Amino acid sequence: MQLRPTNEYTTEVMDHHGLVAAVCRDLKIAEKINQRIGSKDPRRVVQPGVACVAMILNGLGFTNRRLYLTPQFFESKSMSALFEEDIKASDLNEHSLGKAADEIAKYGASRLYGEVVFEIALEQGLLGVKNHLDTTSFTLHGSYNNDEPSHCVEVTHGFSKDHRPDLKQVMMSLVMNGPANIPLWMEPQNGNSSDKTSFHQTIERVNAFKNQLKDCDDFIWIADSALYSAEKLLACPDVLWLSRVPETIKACSQLISIKSEDIIWTQGENGYQWSEFCSLYGGIKQRWLLVYSQQAFKREQKTLEKNIAKEKKEAVKKCQQLRAKIFGCAHDAEKEIQRIQKKIKYHLIHYTIEPIEKYESRGRPNPHTPKVIEGYRIIDDLIENKLMITEALRKKGRFVLGTNQLDETQLPSMTILKEYKSQQNVEGGFRFLKDPWFMLDSFFVKTRERIEALMMCMTLCLLVYNFAQYRVRKTLSESDETVPNQLGKPIKNPTVKWLFQCMEGIAIIRNDMMACITNLSNLRRQIIRLFGETACKIYGLTESNSS
Repeated sequence: MQLRPTNEYTTEVMDHHGLVAAVCRDLKIAEKINQRIGSKDPRRVVQPGVACVAMILNGLGFTNRRLYLTPQFFESKSMSALFEEDIKASDLNEHSLGKAADEIAKYGASRLYGEVVFEIALEQGLLGVKNHLDTTSFTLHGSYNNDEPSHCVEVTHGFSKDHRPDLKQVMMSLVMNGPANIPLWMEPQNGNSSDKTSFHQTIERVNAFKNQLKDCDDFIWIADSALYSAEKLLACPDVLWLSRVPETIKACSQLISIKSEDIIWTQGENGYQWSEFCSLYGGIKQRWLLVYSQQAFKREQKTLEKNIAKEKKEAVKKCQQLRAKIFGCAHDAEKEIQRIQKKIKYHLIHYTIEPIEKYESRGRPNPHTPKVIEGYRIIDDLIENKLMITEALRKKGRFVLGTNQLDETQLPSMTILKEYKSQQNVEGGFRFLKDPWFMLDSFFVKTRERIEALMMCMTLCLLVYNFAQYRVRKTLSESDETVPNQLGKPIKNPTVKWLFQCMEGIAIIRNDMMACITNLSNLRRQIIRLFGETACKIYGLTESNSS
């Protein structure tokens, strides 16, 4: 068959982008942003809310396309289907996106994000009482002038969680909340900020923001040991918290070292067991939960064995050097042994110091020929320090969780462990934001203000993704349906990314007379229906053809 070019038909890519647009509409993201920022000039084509939705569509396009290439991203897409406004791909240029970013920064990225997402969480009934808090770093390329007066973040060197100390960075605090694990709050931080300080700043700001709203229960804050501080955390009795207790605290270290036979353990699932204690550390009554994880013990035991073997190898070399050395006096030999012993943790040096004697005069000696001491040498033997190894093993797989929620009905011991383990939801959010297929793990924009705006838009992407995943899984569970996974097996908990991949190939074909959507298989129709009524309208499905 011979193909002939024609200008009568055009093809517009849809893929999964209509699903993302549907979630943005259902959450009214553009509308909520436009209510707070942007000009009312009728000549303005792209309002900031529309610009944010465009960046969300770009970010969740999983094409790793930089934001300044947003117009290029939309060139092949159906603008009329994805946007309710009459805009063209060329309208989403650097000027319109940059203007929106500047308006976001002027209003305050954290403030705008908080107002929008708190409103969404309340409307959707997804606001929980447990906040999971953590921070991460984003590396940047380029130079930024921190000397210019600005309320924005400082781009500087700091402790790099990306293991790139050669690059400047900014930090982000992220708060995950509720059954959908939505990012409830994001806050840009200076590149050299410390978790021990930023955690408490974020808690203070979020609580102040929450107090402006009605009918919001008090939050309980969950974070790692950087949150636990006698000077800051324990000095705020009005803040409920759950944190890992640092082992640098003597009382915590002593608790971890208790012999197992002296502890009454409660058995849990997956190799966990725990025992609850009362603590008055810092003058504040607390509940401490000593936790043992069998899986963690096995990992840490292997690490300990490697460290012991490595130490032995190094200690043997040092002992060989000792044997070859001659000391001027026994005291010097003793000092050298003690110096080496201090550097060895899991081995003991058993030794004797022997004098090296020789005859005072030359020639064949007789029984009465006197001897003189020429020096001293060490005879040693290296053995394992069984006591130290036993004590080290006793601590492996153990950690202590603390909380000032004294009401066990509100926070049972089992829930303390469960909620702390859920801290991985924040880490999962950071992995999402740093996924190169998502957007950027290091980015470049012209100003510090736009960095903050970009971080807000990136977090909006995470909001849309997590909300969509929660809603799809909930719908599948309630309707007792399944979708096939990558191996074709039926599941009820698919990732949204996998569902997006299943939508690849959907397009709209247009001519002057009509438009039709192609490649709608039964699975794709099911996925569209799982995303709700708005998604069905975008993809042109009706009740009769969506079943």
